[in-house]
Amino acid sequence: MESGQRSDILTLKVMRLTRPSLFTTLPLTCDSQRDLPGDCFNSETRQDVGGISTLNNCSLGELLMLPQSFGDIYLGQVFSSYISVHNDSNEVVHDVTVKADLQTGSQRISLSPTSFNTMIPELTPLQSVDNIINHEVMKPLDVKTKFYNAESDEVFLEAQVQNITSGPICLEKVYLEPSPLFNVTQLNTRGTPNKSESIFGAVNCLNSMDSRQYLYCLTPKIEAKNQEKALKGVTSIGKLDILWRSKFGDKGRLQTSQLQRMAPGYGDIRLAIEELPNCVQLERPFSIVCTITNSCERAVNLVLMLDGTCSPGLYWTGISGKSLGKLEPESCLYIQLNLVPIQLGLQTISGIRLVDTFLKRTYDYDELAQVFVKPQPFIHVN
Repeated sequence: MESGQRSDILTLKVMRLTRPSLFTTLPLTCDSQRDLPGDCFNSETRQDVGGISTLNNCSLGELLMLPQSFGDIYLGQVFSSYISVHNDSNEVVHDVTVKADLQTGSQRISLSPTSFNTMIPELTPLQSVDNIINHEVMKPLDVKTKFYNAESDEVFLEAQVQNITSGPICLEKVYLEPSPLFNVTQLNTRGTPNKSESIFGAVNCLNSMDSRQYLYCLTPKIEAKNQEKALKGVTSIGKLDILWRSKFGDKGRLQTSQLQRMAPGYGDIRLAIEELPNCVQLERPFSIVCTITNSCERAVNLVLMLDGTCSPGLYWTGISGKSLGKLEPESCLYIQLNLVPIQLGLQTISGIRLVDTFLKRTYDYDELAQVFVKPQPFIHVN
C-alpha cells in the first residue's frame, strides 16, 4: 500500500470453508432383562425427537451444528480457507500484497495462493480480492506395528490403529499392500470365503482415543529352493493404506511408508517342522516331518541325534546317531521322526540335535512346536 495511506481502509476477512457438523453424544443404554432400570433408558431414547429411527441408542444424531471455530484438520483431509481483502474507502489503494501463514505446533507454513504472490497494483473503492487456499495438516491416526517371523517363512504383521482426533471417525478400509516378494492374507474377517464380513462389523466406528488391531499373514512368492537365500536380506514388507471418514462423512486417506522388519537370522543349519498333527492320543505313536536346510556357503555332513530328556511328556522312537549324509549349500532334505506321548495336555517338541562332522559342531533345536495329547477313547465291551 502507498506510504501515507491509512491502514484501516482495507478490510480483511478469513473464513474456513467447512460443512456443518453433527451434534454427537455418547449413547446411554441398558439391558432390559438384567439391569435394574429395565427398558427405561431405551424407551426414552426411542421417543427422543432427535433420535434416528434406523440406529438404536443414538440420540440427537440428526441435528446439525454450525462450526463454532476453525476446528481441527487432519492428515488426508484438505483445509480450505476463504480470504477476502476489501477496499471500504472511497480512495484508490495501490500496491496491495497479501500473505497467509499457517502456524502449527512446530512450524510456520506459507499458504499464500498464486494470485496473492504478486503485488496488486490498484484496488479501487468497494473492490475486493478474494481467493481460496488449501492445505493438509495434522495426523489423525497413530499406527503401531509388530512383526512375527514364523519358521515356515511366513511373516505375521499386527497393526494397531488409534483414533487420536477429538471426535469419532469411521474406518472404511485398512489394507496391507505387500511388497513384490509376498502375498498377503487379511485375517480380519469371519465367515466363509464366499461370504465374509469384517470382525468389526459393517460400520467400524472409533471414538476418540479408541484403537483397532488388525492381523495380516504374508507368504513368500519365491520357489522353495531359492526362498532361503532370497529372504535373508528382505526387510521391506509393504505399506498400510487406510481410508477413513469423519463424523460428517468427509473422506480422508493415510498411507504409511514402507514397513520394515528385522531380517530373520536363520543360522548355518535351519530346521523347520513341515507336518505336525494338532491333537494326538495318549500312548499312540505319531509322526512329524521336518525340513533341514543348509544356509551356509559350505557343504556339511550331518548326523541326527535325539535327546529324550528335553521333552518329558514325549518319547522319541527310532535311531539316534543316524547319518543324514552330505548336504550341499542352499539345499535341503526332508526327514520323518516318530514320537510316543506319555503325558496328557499340551506337550512341547524338543531335543533334536544335528552334528556337523566336518567342523565337529552341534546345532540344538528345542521348543520347535507343541502338540495336544488327549486320552484314548473308552471302548465299552459287552
